[in-house]
Amino acid sequence: MLFPTISLALFLILLVTTSTAVGNKNHVSQNIITDFISLQNQARAALRVPPLTWDPQLARYANLYASQRRQDCLLKHSNGPYGENIFWGSGDGWNPAQAAAAWLAERQWYTYGSNSCNGGQECGHYTQIVWKTTRRIGCAKVACFQGRGVFMICNYDPPGNYIGEKPY
Repeated sequence: MLFPTISLALFLILLVTTSTAVGNKNHVSQNIITDFISLQNQARAALRVPPLTWDPQLARYANLYASQRRQDCLLKHSNGPYGENIFWGSGDGWNPAQAAAAWLAERQWYTYGSNSCNGGQECGHYTQIVWKTTRRIGCAKVACFQGRGVFMICNYDPPGNYIGEKPY
């Protein structure tokens, strides 16, 4: 009976190790971090907003929540203390730069003068990315169970998107 217990323990260790790969800077490649933040910092630089820096604590938070979403891959926010962008893509070919590009594509719907999104479109992912007082970012990517796609999340601190305030 000891053998099944050891197998279960090894499975759990592999599961935790796999799901924390992006959450811990010691285990994540610089390429993954760069993929998550490079496009976001380019958008911020274009507006003369200071760059975001990678924060391991935010990455751990993002990873913990992403791990919870592995079961169903729902686009459901954590409702935590940070700003947050989430992404889901069908299949397994999605990377962090594609998630960031999808969020940044909302720029086309944002009008600075009225501080609003045009035509009932979503633009809050974009405004969170360029929020001038946000300084830190942590992100995670997980493959959803049963081939349901890829879930990615970035958390931002301090958060942004306060009603009535412009992002920059």
